Amino acid sequence: MSVQRILIFLLAALLAACGKPEPIVIGFIAGLSNRTTDTGEAARNALTLAIEERNAAGGIGGRPLRLLVGDDGQDAATAHQAMQALIRARPAVIVGPYTSAMADVILPLADAAGVVVLSPVITAMHFVGKDDMLIRLNRSTRDNAADYARVLAERGLHRLAVAYDVRNRAFSESWLTELRSQFPAYGGEVIAAVEFESAADTMFSEVAARLLETEPDGLLFIANAVDVARLAQQTRKLSPNMPLAAAEWAASEQLVELGGQAVNGLLIAQSHDRTDEAPRFTAFRDAYRARFQRDPGYSAIASYDAGIVLFQALERRKSGQSVKDAVLRHGPYPGLQHLIEIDAFGDSTRPIHFAEIHDGQFVLVR
Repeated sequence: MSVQRILIFLLAALLAACGKPEPIVIGFIAGLSNRTTDTGEAARNALTLAIEERNAAGGIGGRPLRLLVGDDGQDAATAHQAMQALIRARPAVIVGPYTSAMADVILPLADAAGVVVLSPVITAMHFVGKDDMLIRLNRSTRDNAADYARVLAERGLHRLAVAYDVRNRAFSESWLTELRSQFPAYGGEVIAAVEFESAADTMFSEVAARLLETEPDGLLFIANAVDVARLAQQTRKLSPNMPLAAAEWAASEQLVELGGQAVNGLLIAQSHDRTDEAPRFTAFRDAYRARFQRDPGYSAIASYDAGIVLFQALERRKSGQSVKDAVLRHGPYPGLQHLIEIDAFGDSTRPIHFAEIHDGQFVLVR
């Protein structure tokens, strides 16, 4: 090869090296066009913020991060199509889903493609203790139902009637099963369980009436924020002073916005401490407010934590190491409010905080 050709070859290699580095694609899947869009939108916003901040700091090893968003619509066919599109983009990881029902749909696709699915919030026992491509950053329904059983009994609520949404059956039935198992240890009993399917035309007045006819000490709703708000409104018409509680799934800002006075006094657990004034959490909260003009809810905080996990794992990932192995091995991770430790099955946990709603605010009670 002549000297001239060698110089041309070296110049071309130099120019290629000076080009923009290939981005790392981060997939995201959540419900963005359904009755629980607030949860999905808050999660997308928080992950967007985390990626923007990371890119401003130089990305991962000089490579920028690019977010690719999929909408599962809380519908099996829509989720299947969205997941296939994300997989074709060859993402490093997919953050989501945000309901157990959608996890049932997309996990077989992720397992077949060998793509890590990092879910900030799903809890159903069906996904616990399995060696698959799912990594969970939340407690299990067993953990949460046990804490609810104890707190409800401490409040003198021993005869409980429950309404649960079968559109997210994987979660709601897991939660109900665990409550039925744990409640008797505290002298409690689930005396009625009424199922419904979340929809705009669901007759929540009939659901409330069926629950109340069993003469319970209190009602508990295993449903999304929109449906819990409607259930509370119908219950208050029939029994204004009936004690109400809802599973943690409903603990979004939409619950207080839509529920109004009907959700006053409702007991609900949350996966974060809203009163936290630690500098790291307040910095995130202020940045989220400035970027999106809203306070971050539970899905936003959990999704930002997912970003923390993902960025540290990718940064420390060794040559030839899979993303899954990197996530499992390169913790623990400094979450916004707690240290995130992930076991060999990709399961994690997080603290829980009980709150009551008063005048449009979540007020911590324990």
